[in-house]
Amino acid sequence: MNVSTETGSTTVPFERFWLWLKEHANCILEAGTPTSSLLDFEDFHWGFIQEDEGRVIAQLIRGKNLVGEVAIDPSEITLVQASLDAEGAGRGQWIFEAVGGGKGEEFVAAYFVLAHGLEDLGKHEVLKH
Repeated sequence: MNVSTETGSTTVPFERFWLWLKEHANCILEAGTPTSSLLDFEDFHWGFIQEDEGRVIAQLIRGKNLVGEVAIDPSEITLVQASLDAEGAGRGQWIFEAVGGGKGEEFVAAYFVLAHGLEDLGKHEVLKH
C-alpha cells in the first residue's frame, strides 16, 4: 500500500484504508467516533457493510447480535492518518484516524486502533485469525 508522509504522520486515502481494514478485521482492538467507543473482546467479531448510498459501516458483533457500529460517509473524509498509539505503543498498537473537513477545520470523524501498522504484518501469528 502506498502511503505518503507529511510532518511525521503517515496518511492514506480513505478508500484504500477501508479495503485494507476489511482484510485485517481480526486485528482491530477498538473503533469509535469522538463520542463513542467499541472495544473488541474474545468472542466478538467485526463485519463490514457498504450501503448503496456510499456510507460504510464497521459492525462489532457477538454471535449474531449487533453490539455496535461505526458509520462513516467516505465523501466527508479527506484522509486517514496513521500513527503509533501512545497508549499502546509498547504493544505495537497503531491508531488510524479518519479525518474530514477543510484546511484549518479538520476533525476526526472515526478512529480504529489495530494491533499493528500498515506495514507490520508479522503480528498476525498472535491474533485470533
